Amino acid sequence: MAVAFLLYVFAEIAAIWAVGSAVGVLGTLGLLLAGAFLGSWLARREGGKAMRAFTSAARSGRPAEKELTDGMLVGLGGVLILVPGFISDVLGLLLILPPSRAVARRWWLKRMEKRAVRFANRRRGPAMVVDSEVVSPEEPRRDPPTVIEGRIIEG
Repeated sequence: MAVAFLLYVFAEIAAIWAVGSAVGVLGTLGLLLAGAFLGSWLARREGGKAMRAFTSAARSGRPAEKELTDGMLVGLGGVLILVPGFISDVLGLLLILPPSRAVARRWWLKRMEKRAVRFANRRRGPAMVVDSEVVSPEEPRRDPPTVIEGRIIEG
């Protein structure tokens, strides 16, 4: 994990250096600030849409994994946009824009489904399927009540 982080930092520095060589220092700072402002505006707009969709799904009583995952991806995209650097800005924009977010959502939900099955099998062993059927209860009997004659003896 540390190696991946170091590679990411090296790639960000190389991208900033390349853009800085092409447009200059002020141009690079301007692009970074413009990306942050544009990205935060997009993240706020798409996050609001995701929240409204989640609320609508919750009120209608249907599963909201799509809406919840969209909100999570928009939030992650917003964080990536606020991290200084061009690579993180591009990744953040890809997570915020709806067409590429749909691809990321499908990948994420498929990954989480596999992890959930693996976790469940690890916790309780292999899954067991029981075949059954639903039977409606029988109607109550209409027999007359049983009467027992006798005496009560106290004492």
